[in-house]
Amino acid sequence: MTRALIADDERLLREQLRARLGEVWPELELVAEAKNGAEAVALTEQHRPDIVFLDIRMPGMTGIEAARAIAQLPVDDDDLDVKIDGGAPERKPWRGAEIVFITAYDQYAIEAFEQGVVDYVLKPAERERLLVTVERLKKRIADRGAGEAPDISGMQQLLQKLTNRMHPGGAPKLRWIQATVGASIQMIPVEDVLFFISDEKYTRVQTATLEALIRKPIKELVEELDADMFWQIHRSTLVNTRAIAGVTRDLRGRQLVSVRGNPEKLEVSRSYAGLFKGM
Repeated sequence: MTRALIADDERLLREQLRARLGEVWPELELVAEAKNGAEAVALTEQHRPDIVFLDIRMPGMTGIEAARAIAQLPVDDDDLDVKIDGGAPERKPWRGAEIVFITAYDQYAIEAFEQGVVDYVLKPAERERLLVTVERLKKRIADRGAGEAPDISGMQQLLQKLTNRMHPGGAPKLRWIQATVGASIQMIPVEDVLFFISDEKYTRVQTATLEALIRKPIKELVEELDADMFWQIHRSTLVNTRAIAGVTRDLRGRQLVSVRGNPEKLEVSRSYAGLFKGM
């Protein structure tokens, strides 16, 4: 059975789409509903639906940001559908979710449609248009079942174009970090991050309550984060300026940054010592 998730911050619109889907695709199983983008990502990771309907504009994490995070979720191995001890087959491998944007903005919908990698539903959801979307989705899912891989690169390119169109003055600064915490992936608001520290392979994301890992290097983070919020104090370290408790010097004269909510001292390299001139 095909499984789907709906994400919209407006309850009435979620209810309307749920009702319309029940009319045009009664076999579809709605596994969850999300009120925002971050919740949509978490529920997608939990339920592994075949389709995610995303409102393109939601407070906090937008639908486009959520779609980008969903596209990066790890897929399952091929052997998940084998029988265990002669019993019933396990669930089939998850190959990712088809994305459908829910939008009141026709210009974004047309862009998505022309690219052919995602579909769209205009608010309010009309039965006739939804029928067209359902037929496309059924074909895409059938193609995936036949072994055709989803177009992840095309999806990412489209999401970047949509982001640029929604923010013509330039791409917005990074607001969420998609990080590995134990065996799960979490979405961490950047304002909660105390500092980032990189080694050769990973970058550690440190908040007051958790430590996580990402593969994004400091160089990329510098370009994507708000420079007023995060200062680079070392070639491998970024610190949240709002979390700085003070700066001291050790016996060797090195500047060390103290951070609220964490006992670790962060070294300031000579190249960035001017940030704390006079301290």
